[in-house]
Amino acid sequence: MPDAATILAFAAVSLGMVLTPGPNMIYLVSRSICQGRRAGLVSLGGVALGFVFYMLCAAFGITALVLAVPFAYDALRLAGAAYLGYLAWNALRPGGRSPFAVRALPVDSDRRLFAMGLVTNLLNPKIAMLYLALLPQFIAPERGDVLVQTLILGGTQIAISVAGNVGIAIGAGAIAAFLVRRPTWAKVQRWIMGGVLGGLAVRMAVDRS
Repeated sequence: MPDAATILAFAAVSLGMVLTPGPNMIYLVSRSICQGRRAGLVSLGGVALGFVFYMLCAAFGITALVLAVPFAYDALRLAGAAYLGYLAWNALRPGGRSPFAVRALPVDSDRRLFAMGLVTNLLNPKIAMLYLALLPQFIAPERGDVLVQTLILGGTQIAISVAGNVGIAIGAGAIAAFLVRRPTWAKVQRWIMGGVLGGLAVRMAVDRS
């Protein structure tokens, strides 16, 4: 099984990705603000199921298959970079909005909230890259069963992501109210978000390792 240092290192990577704005955060924040905390938490259930799907794919060899085909890996890498760049542009362009900006959304049933959370996460390039490119770097065959290592690291990522997103869903309303009263902070937050996303997009696009 992975040693403590490996688990802590992967946990730090997972936490950093939770705190980086992306599709999951935008969806959960929007739902929590427009339909209440319960809707945000139901949506998070779907997001969590998406994490489990990616973990099982990685554990049973799909990661190795994708990484063994250079063109498939490059296509995923460039598609992910393009999507992150699109999100960055939406944040930085004139009239761009913060993910904590209040916006009107239709009231959906629990089933639809769960399904949309799942779909949002399955189409999230940030999570795809985490499992397809980052997780394998923390696996060491000499430490034992690769399947067990993958499940332990994947479980660590899911626990951190769910805990972090629970905080985001619960606190979304308070954060949004804070930013509404302080528009300068809202602008700063939007530019920070756009800068982080843009930096990730560039790094992903040029990283061929």
